[in-house]
Amino acid sequence: MFIWIGFITLVFFLLALDLGVFNRKPHAITTREALGWTSVWVSLSLLFSVFVYFAYGNGWISNPESLTARDAVLKYLTGYLVEQSLSMDNIFVIAMIFTYFSIPQKYQHRVLFWGILGALVFRGIMIFLGVVLIQKFAWLTYVFGVFLLYSAYKMWSSNGAVHPHQNPVIKYVSRLIPVTKEFDGEHFFVKRKHITAATPLFVALMVVETTDVMFAFDSIPAIFAITTDPFLVFTSNIFAILGLRSLYFVLASILDRFKYLQHALVFILAYVGVKMLLVHHVHIPEWMSLLVIFSSLTAGVLFSLYAAPKAEEPPAEQAAQDTAKSAADQLDASSEEQ
Repeated sequence: MFIWIGFITLVFFLLALDLGVFNRKPHAITTREALGWTSVWVSLSLLFSVFVYFAYGNGWISNPESLTARDAVLKYLTGYLVEQSLSMDNIFVIAMIFTYFSIPQKYQHRVLFWGILGALVFRGIMIFLGVVLIQKFAWLTYVFGVFLLYSAYKMWSSNGAVHPHQNPVIKYVSRLIPVTKEFDGEHFFVKRKHITAATPLFVALMVVETTDVMFAFDSIPAIFAITTDPFLVFTSNIFAILGLRSLYFVLASILDRFKYLQHALVFILAYVGVKMLLVHHVHIPEWMSLLVIFSSLTAGVLFSLYAAPKAEEPPAEQAAQDTAKSAADQLDASSEEQ
């Protein structure tokens, strides 16, 4: 229990340090700054594997799967890599949402901070519910395996189009509370003639939250194919989410160039789906899973770079510009209904 409390305390300390010290004043995150923070989060995530080794080697934490220290580290690293890779699609969608709502760059970090804080809570609940259900009903592993294969099929057959205006949260928020037409600095709510109204920044936050929950339905079952150890599932997932903000500012503008990365993600989802279906019949070593996932991501990135045209307008950016034009009209119409 003390290990759990210590880890959660560490996470909130890092988040408070991030928002309260380093990003206290709103500003546009530069690529150099984002690269620096990405290095910090990745380094912390990898360094935590050392703690995992000693924690499981010395019995500092409950070990329901009777893992050796080496196996625990491999499962943690594999789970972290799976979650980090599946977050690539999440980054693309967040970029579309920010473009749709015309969120100024200096306020994007604030939206991501509170969005990821909410994601930590929601994913924590989903992880613990999933672990309890799998431990109680072993046959659910097959259900999750089939679900992952179906998710891989959907990702493969999808054209990648994103339509933020179809998110029901926009209409739901506008029915509960008036929505202003313009931003008011970094505020999520403002007072207008004694009436509290939400700004487009808050609506964007709610859309980010709901899309992350939808992505969690793919990523969390995927990590259950690696391990059902609650501590390893939770910590690897949380570290992947913590690094999502800085990774977004590094990759958002260039992610569309990695058009073959989605093929790698499809393969990863299919692989962990098959692994989950075979979990009670065939033992796949953790080092092999780590190698397969890492090799898939590397192949997707390298092939994308090799096949990428030299001069071409990013399709993601163009699609975002086409949808962004109707954002103000959507919010205005919602406000007029009030």
